[in-house]
Amino acid sequence: MPVAVTKRDLAFTTSHEYIFDRKIPDSEEARRALALFREARNAQQNGFISYAALNYYKIIEIRHHGKEAARKWFVTNFEALRTASKQGDDDIARFLALCGNEPPHKYIHDSCRIAVAHAGKHSKSDPDDAHEIRRLHTAADVMHRLARRFIEMEFAVSDVMYAGT
Repeated sequence: MPVAVTKRDLAFTTSHEYIFDRKIPDSEEARRALALFREARNAQQNGFISYAALNYYKIIEIRHHGKEAARKWFVTNFEALRTASKQGDDDIARFLALCGNEPPHKYIHDSCRIAVAHAGKHSKSDPDDAHEIRRLHTAADVMHRLARRFIEMEFAVSDVMYAGT
């Protein structure tokens, strides 16, 4: 049952972790990726998890247009992320449990991107369902790391604050 949620003063609420270099990149794509990343982080921290998951996905779509191209990027980079993660990484373990028998790249596309962006028969996402919100938070934690990896690799934007690169 929907319940009233108190209104927060979001005018001054911004992401507490904006870990990229403060130099404005020359590339329009890089600037757009950073803007989407900032929007996704702000949304994630303020409970707008559907919007966060969608924006993390949109970052990848900047250079990998279409379902197959994005899925291919997720296949390669999820494996690299999992390999680089510490043993027993809770985010990765929870995400893989969510995926069940479905490959992570398919889960990210179908159960995250499609589910929150469309209201189709087989792709539903109910923002009032506590299980759905928990599921999206778990997926968004991994998608956040993947989006961050994309920005570092594709645009050479350092995650060292004030690095100048």
